[in-house]
Amino acid sequence: MRPGSTVLMTADNQGGVLGYALDLARALGRRGVRVTVACMGGRLAEAQRREAEGVTVLESEHRLEWMDDPWEDVALAAAWLLDLEARLRPAIVHVNGLSHAALPFRAPAIAVVHSCVLSWWRAVRGEEAPARYDRYAREARAGLRAAAAVVAPTRAMLTDAERRYGPFRRALVVPNGVEAPPAPTEKEPLIFAAGRLWDEAKNVAALGRVAPRLLWPVVVAGSAATPIPGVCALGVLGRAEVGAWMGRASIYALPARYEPFGLSIVEAALSGCALVLGDIPSLREVWGEGAAIFVDPRSDAALEGALRALIEDRDLRASLARTARARALAYTPERTAAGYLAVYDALTGEAEAREESCA
Repeated sequence: MRPGSTVLMTADNQGGVLGYALDLARALGRRGVRVTVACMGGRLAEAQRREAEGVTVLESEHRLEWMDDPWEDVALAAAWLLDLEARLRPAIVHVNGLSHAALPFRAPAIAVVHSCVLSWWRAVRGEEAPARYDRYAREARAGLRAAAAVVAPTRAMLTDAERRYGPFRRALVVPNGVEAPPAPTEKEPLIFAAGRLWDEAKNVAALGRVAPRLLWPVVVAGSAATPIPGVCALGVLGRAEVGAWMGRASIYALPARYEPFGLSIVEAALSGCALVLGDIPSLREVWGEGAAIFVDPRSDAALEGALRALIEDRDLRASLARTARARALAYTPERTAAGYLAVYDALTGEAEAREESCA
């Protein structure tokens, strides 16, 4: 892409996508690419607004495609995005979602599959999504098939998306990246987890069930629909506050049933936590062997056993934490930006070649 080129990037304020978009926007900015982030899902919380300082973020309250009966809002968001593209004239539209990639943008559009309802339902509920998600499936399929390229953060997520929605015009994996915090500080005897606690995929309720039988407290941060017995719940924290807790915690536990990448896990590893994770293909792909203890997410006994082993063995905790941090250091925003720039360059080059052939 030419220096000074612009990217219009969508995001939402409901989970890790906003942090991913902000880190990527900053990394692209260091390479001379201007990014405007069009954020949906509701107005930013004050902590999110602080985290977005230095990045151009436009806010909207349009509901997201995976929410209940969202389609009027999805249409309003589509009109908003088309208007933004007409005004900004970006070289690329980077859609961190599914359906909006089908819009008639002038610029090439890529769609990034961070997750999807259908794969969530299969992984979490053990069955296919009910009929009320049929329109979601149709809209997602239309968006992904229309996209000039479909990207996922892991091969596991991309393979599932191709099976459900493909074939795609171009498909590839670009791992996510996280800004590394300062070197880990002295650790405390506590277990930490963070994320959308209401999301059954995170399986935080399992931590609540085993916490009363552990010698260390279990502390969790994030939004919860109902209280989670057994844990110390901090509520919704800003990214800096979550990072501070990760810096204190000796163990980060996320026995996830579904997690296409897991940005919070990378952040925890960078903060020097030993990892206990759900044994699912995507997390095996990200962490490999020796960087985490993997447990069956449907076995409380396995989760309790792994946490007890780490609590009782300081050397094991330290070894796992070192290995996890070394692996996490490879997941940088610069690496992610380079991966996306390669996609952008290919698509803009093809678009310019088509324009020249039609001239």
